Amino acid sequence: MSPIRYILRYALPYKGYIALNIVFNLLYAFFHAISFIALWPMLEVLFGGEKTPTNKPEYQGVGELLNYALDSFRYSVGQYAQDDALKALMIVIGVLLISFFLKNLFNYCAIFFITYMRNGVVQDLQNALYKKLISFSANFHSDNKKGDSLSRITADVNEVQSSFLSVIEMLVREPLTILFALGSMFFISTKLTFFVLIFIPIAGWLISIIGKSLNSRSERLQREFGELLSFVEESLTGIPIIQIFTAEKAFGKKFSGITKRVFTFANNLIHRQSLASPVSEFLGIAVFGVILYFGGRLVLVEQTLTGEAFITYLGLAYGVLTPAKSMSRAIYSVRKGNAAAQRIMEYLFYQSDIQSPKNPKKLPDFSKEISFNNIHFSYGEENVINGLNLTIPKGKSVALVGSSGSGKTTIANLLARFYDPKKGSITVDGVATNTVDLHELRTLFGFVTQDAILFHDTVKNNLLIARPNASDDELKEALAIANAASFVAELAEGIDTVIGDGGNKLSGGQKQRLAIARAVLKNPPVMILDEATSALDTESEKLVQDALQKMMQNRTSLIIAHRLSTITSADEIIVLDKGNVLERGTHDVLLAQNGMYKKLIELQSFN
Repeated sequence: MSPIRYILRYALPYKGYIALNIVFNLLYAFFHAISFIALWPMLEVLFGGEKTPTNKPEYQGVGELLNYALDSFRYSVGQYAQDDALKALMIVIGVLLISFFLKNLFNYCAIFFITYMRNGVVQDLQNALYKKLISFSANFHSDNKKGDSLSRITADVNEVQSSFLSVIEMLVREPLTILFALGSMFFISTKLTFFVLIFIPIAGWLISIIGKSLNSRSERLQREFGELLSFVEESLTGIPIIQIFTAEKAFGKKFSGITKRVFTFANNLIHRQSLASPVSEFLGIAVFGVILYFGGRLVLVEQTLTGEAFITYLGLAYGVLTPAKSMSRAIYSVRKGNAAAQRIMEYLFYQSDIQSPKNPKKLPDFSKEISFNNIHFSYGEENVINGLNLTIPKGKSVALVGSSGSGKTTIANLLARFYDPKKGSITVDGVATNTVDLHELRTLFGFVTQDAILFHDTVKNNLLIARPNASDDELKEALAIANAASFVAELAEGIDTVIGDGGNKLSGGQKQRLAIARAVLKNPPVMILDEATSALDTESEKLVQDALQKMMQNRTSLIIAHRLSTITSADEIIVLDKGNVLERGTHDVLLAQNGMYKKLIELQSFN
């Protein structure tokens, strides 16, 4: 499907506004032609009125309606001119002013209604892109830059609005304007109008030649703009690192390189696009020159056309050439917008590798166990999990320990189905997780990550992400369990305090406790804790750990920990190394084995 046709599908819900736009553009085009035709009797009054009809015209049927209307108007003006030329002139001027007023009024109404369609399509496109972006798998987001995604949902959508959607209006208004003007021109002189029509397609062909290269140039510029946004986003996130390592100059140099490429591609694109105006202007003057020559022959040599009619004809011709030039510029606009639309379509048509099956099975109530069955997983060529078999019984807590890169967090991500295993299956009461609805599956889990992910909103709204309909008492209870109630109460506006971008107005420990409170509020059957207490001080860690122990009673838990003191009471501890299970058992059993677990305990001991 072409980008234009696809984007136009988003305009269908606004067909009522489009219909009103067409009606008012039709009226605009009609009065646009009338405003020029009204010049004819005015010129006849000014130049003596020798050609004004002296006998009252008779109605000859629908086919001669235009002739009858125009001749009746000219006859009436001529009658007034015999008695009082100035009075006749004032009547013609009044008709001229009224026609111009109505033309501009209807033009405003047409723009008024089409605005709802244009902005509505932008809104719908951005909503669709955002919904797709937050549904994409972790693989997608790790392979694509944030800035490029930001560019597509902002710059590309705005480019579509300023190119395609403005062209939609132009493709209605300008052809109607040309149609009414050409009809009037045929009425005045059929022969001269045929000469004009010969040159318009030639002009359009010359303009299209210049526009062919705009698509690729615009696409390259959009990609470079996405690169710029990505670099800015990364720089803002890493400002402390840039400053502490005094890397401002190096990053400034990299940014200058990106802006230089944007500068080059933007210049090339604008230079090519700028050809539209002078080329269309020159071709318009060339066509006007043809009209002057052939029209002048009809007036001066053949004398088949009056001077008044020819001047009126020139005004109508101008009314054709102006919208024709606008349409020629629209060709450039479409070429430029085509690249942006293709980038938008890439995301909207992208099929995430993690999604619900077409015919999902019913998710069991989870009454028995979660099982990892011969799981293999790799990031690219790097193997992370090799043949893992693990069972997590309902109501039990299982802890994963091991060195960095041993696959602990990957196991948690596989359980939440942020990734799918390359081989093997994960089941809930015997039903594979990739055969049930993805949204339904994730209602089983509460997740507290190593780096607390909070949003630029109030404490309350960050918690309500877990359960939008939670009561104030439930919020307070969740905060109390996470040992967060006291510091939240001390904030300027309490639970309604805005915590800043990523929660940057809070300390690391405070952010982590809010993340724990959010997971507690969800009250899920399975809790996944990925270094949930790693950012807490010793006192807070003990308090939160005690609260978590109470919360996890009769609840299934998967705990990932570097601080081994936090998982000594787990029902089973799995020691991992490069995706392989080295040891498994309770804390006491593993200590007695005198293996890797005991070495890790000794390394963390402070004697």
